[in-house]
Amino acid sequence: MKRILLIACVLAVAACGRPRSYEGGSGGVRPVAAGPISDACLASGRRASSTQLCGCIQAVANDTLSRRDQRRAVRFYADLHSAQETRQSDRSVDRRFWEAYTEYAERAERSCG
Repeated sequence: MKRILLIACVLAVAACGRPRSYEGGSGGVRPVAAGPISDACLASGRRASSTQLCGCIQAVANDTLSRRDQRRAVRFYADLHSAQETRQSDRSVDRRFWEAYTEYAERAERSCG
């Protein structure tokens, strides 16, 4: 349940526009990047839109997830239930992805939250 809450928090916080460069925030410089995660943030239409936050989350994804895993994670923005199905799956490929995704979500929360 904690992991589902973590995913929900990352998705809720990830409402953003398209990042363009390096932006300052809360006393530091955070990298921002464009990619499939930031595109999903832009398309999500959430109220707390922030180019800095979305770009930071994408930068963490670039450092943590493969491109293939990023594309898979994008599905969670439109269908949170698919995250639950992946988390509960018995398939080894899903377990490996979920471990990588959890690491990404925790790092994004620490780095960008």
